Amino acid sequence: MKRVRLALAAAFMTTAAMASDHLDSPKVIADPRVDIGDIYAWTSSDGRRLNLVMTIVGHAFNKDAEYAFHVDSGPRFPDTTARTDIVCRFASMTQADCLIGRDETIQGDPGKPAGLKSASGRSLLFAGLRDDPFFNNVKGSRDAFDLAAATLKQGVPRDAAGCPAYTPQQTAAILDRWRHTDGGPARNFLAGWTPASIVLSVDLALVNRGGPVLAVWADTTVDDVRIDRMGRPLTGNGLLAHLGSDEEADAYKLAYNEATPETADVFVPVIAKSLALYDGYDGRCGNQLMIDASAPPAQRYTPLAKLLADDRLWVNSASTMCTQLFGVELAALPGGARWRNECGGRTLHYDAVNVYRSLLAGGNNDAVTDGVRADDQPHSDTVFPFLAAPVHTKATYR
Repeated sequence: MKRVRLALAAAFMTTAAMASDHLDSPKVIADPRVDIGDIYAWTSSDGRRLNLVMTIVGHAFNKDAEYAFHVDSGPRFPDTTARTDIVCRFASMTQADCLIGRDETIQGDPGKPAGLKSASGRSLLFAGLRDDPFFNNVKGSRDAFDLAAATLKQGVPRDAAGCPAYTPQQTAAILDRWRHTDGGPARNFLAGWTPASIVLSVDLALVNRGGPVLAVWADTTVDDVRIDRMGRPLTGNGLLAHLGSDEEADAYKLAYNEATPETADVFVPVIAKSLALYDGYDGRCGNQLMIDASAPPAQRYTPLAKLLADDRLWVNSASTMCTQLFGVELAALPGGARWRNECGGRTLHYDAVNVYRSLLAGGNNDAVTDGVRADDQPHSDTVFPFLAAPVHTKATYR
């Protein structure tokens, strides 16, 4: 694992798959400076700006890389008609050069917490080390998946769609592993992690040409080659060759990172197989988000698999109420009226890993939990640069 201390490498080789998107393929393991850990996107509390955060696993930026947010906009979910690219390069940690759309530029030292303004004053940038707001009981999750895989090998029956029918005792054992760490209280594996972070607050008029509904994804490229991409938490890291071999997973993740939302349909079949496994983790089959009970078994998981393969983070920028991961998608479903005024997206305070897995396991926010409900540091969804200042550096990249 190039440029990473051996102790950190050993830890992540066994646990990285359970982080949101950290160290998800051999290419990003080779250079953590282009490895996207997480992205966040939400409407500002005054309803005037889109707030964006990209955390990078390495503690520095690659001077040869481009770090980009892509913001598709449209009148309603899932229709988008325009795209605005926000592309940043960093000659050093004290020299940023960002282009927002065609004309908005931000240049200079981005390291002051107050932020670096664009010439027009419509955009604000911070880039530097901050505390990672993502929280996750990695060890408990790994223990749960290992037990689930071992239990499957013992002959757990599956229904026609591939969902495993765990017994109540087996389900209880898996869920118990999930909410503990080494048999004790759940711990956040990423406590104290201090990634390089790109934080932007952008006038909505710069990114909503197509309409108020925004679909956000991010990528890193070097010499026009895409190294990593991400939208929602865990999709690229948790649903490709789920419980398969490391070699299978690496091949899928490399191909997935090279794709775009427009070319990602090829991953629908493998994601659908992973969704079948997730559907059984709460002890019930057929209660996952977007399940069509009337569909043939072979198509049960296709609608959600298509949505997740697209892998964009949806934000209703007409709303400032941001409380629910998948809020925009939920509002578009039958019976989704309660979410109509929800901005969706992802703020720094969403219990993203638990809500994501719960929607996949039981179609609600609380079907499963890893026992960790908040980060160890206080972050802000309203005060720039949002992420808490680093307390200490957990690892050093050279």
